[in-house]
Amino acid sequence: MPKRSRLLIVVADAEHARFIRSAGGAKLHGETAFDSTALHKQSSDLGADRPGAAMHTGSTAHHALAPRHDPKDLETAKFAQFVARQVNAAAAEDAFDALVLVAPPHSLEPLRAALDSSADARIIGTLPKDLVKTPIGALWAHIEPLVIAS
Repeated sequence: MPKRSRLLIVVADAEHARFIRSAGGAKLHGETAFDSTALHKQSSDLGADRPGAAMHTGSTAHHALAPRHDPKDLETAKFAQFVARQVNAAAAEDAFDALVLVAPPHSLEPLRAALDSSADARIIGTLPKDLVKTPIGALWAHIEPLVIAS
């Protein structure tokens, strides 16, 4: 049973995020879900139509220039920042007392880095796992040790 009455659980990955609330005891209910529409596209659809080209002096050969950043990586970072803004807004409204973040390590780090100090101070645990497709009824078994330990 959660020790905190207003627990917010954020389950996310690079493309999806769910905000889940404790409904008392081991019951959870989904509150909000977000999906990144850009990450369902191919990298070529997110960036420029073709990479630039360069010529060497004294040669007729053209060499393609690799983009400095992968467009999918940029969209992943944008989505993590978007989710963090939603959590920050909820913290500013004092909508939760305790926060649990659940995401794969590559998504958890940028999400946590984008949280402001108010939201970060309410984190009672993080779980570096991809549970975004786990049914809500099965999440409590993963979350309970974090909540009880706090």
